[in-house]
Amino acid sequence: MGRPFRVAGVPPSARLRTEGTPMPSGPARFHDLRWTKYDFLDVILVRCPRCDGVARVMPVSQDAERGRASLFAERRVICRHCACSRETAGNGPSLHHGTGRAVDPYAGLPLWLWSETRHGPLWAHNLDHLQVIDRFVRAALREHAPRHLEVRRMTVAGRLPTWVKLARNRTEVLRTIDRMRKSLVE
Repeated sequence: MGRPFRVAGVPPSARLRTEGTPMPSGPARFHDLRWTKYDFLDVILVRCPRCDGVARVMPVSQDAERGRASLFAERRVICRHCACSRETAGNGPSLHHGTGRAVDPYAGLPLWLWSETRHGPLWAHNLDHLQVIDRFVRAALREHAPRHLEVRRMTVAGRLPTWVKLARNRTEVLRTIDRMRKSLVE
């Protein structure tokens, strides 16, 4: 089985789909690839301010050298349901700090992939972010980044709340993730 790899400048969506081997239905092992919350800010799924449907917050332009937009690039909120289109200033992200409802770091709109559980809220910026959380929760063996790396505690897997990491909450968390994923299909 091919091992996932981290490539600088390549968005997580491209990395997750180009690993070389198909993802097994129930992975037994999770390798922490040191993705941080900043790796999932290219496209963010939010609630449309006009119709309350699914909207996307996307960069207006991309950096030609890196193939992705800067964190401080101007963003646009686009809704395909009602044709709402709004631009945000390029001030940079203001990230969620765990209090209240999770919102988009650029436009301040509520995240679409957000759900409350009896233990606390679970949220993701987009489907790639949700897939990493899903793979982490499903895995029986979780391999973290080496201890000597500063980034170990800053990765997506390292920053998950303890209740998400506990095996006794696995079925509830996976049900919540499936419910959030199905909300995009409806």
